Amino acid sequence: MTAPDAQQPSAGGVPVEIDWSLTVRRCMDGDSSAWADLVKTHHRRVYGICYRFTGNPTDAEDLTQDVFLKVYSNLSSFDTGRGSLQVWITTMTRNLLIDNFRRTRNQRATSSLDEGWESSEEMVPVDRLVQKGPSPHESAAQKELAAMVQNALAKVSVELREAVILRDLQDMDYKEIAQVLGIPEGTVKSRISRGRAELARLLERNKREVM
Repeated sequence: MTAPDAQQPSAGGVPVEIDWSLTVRRCMDGDSSAWADLVKTHHRRVYGICYRFTGNPTDAEDLTQDVFLKVYSNLSSFDTGRGSLQVWITTMTRNLLIDNFRRTRNQRATSSLDEGWESSEEMVPVDRLVQKGPSPHESAAQKELAAMVQNALAKVSVELREAVILRDLQDMDYKEIAQVLGIPEGTVKSRISRGRAELARLLERNKREVM
């Protein structure tokens, strides 16, 4: 059984699924090019999760490196029968972030968002507020709003924050999130709903404070 996490173009230009189980075996055999392919494919997602969770680009990059070190040292435990490579790596990322959070007990926020909110089929209110391609006179206001969003996200409880990040920012489906968090899909949906509501409440409160 393969784990089709990603696709790459074939010689004829038709996308073909990558056999990640084979890639993992090649990594374990010391194939550096296979490891480079794995990191290149999954780095952006892992960094994105780390950044959204911590709100600090330097911390996110350090944690991303830690994640891939953990991934490399645990390649032998990857089992395609229990889920895709993407879910497996995301689970490791989430566990490392929770461990880091428990150690530090202190989350820092930054003044900007990378790339803005990614689109999803169920958009939170802020997605409609932060639009791409602002006019020059809107740029300053957008940056201020972006900072408010990241600050608000950092104040949402950890269990709700991670659910919102995985759904709305990483576009994972409910089943995948349930696998990552180790909870039923119904609980996933509940946490996402509560997280969105809490984020909207914090944003509304911040809006009133600055008016």
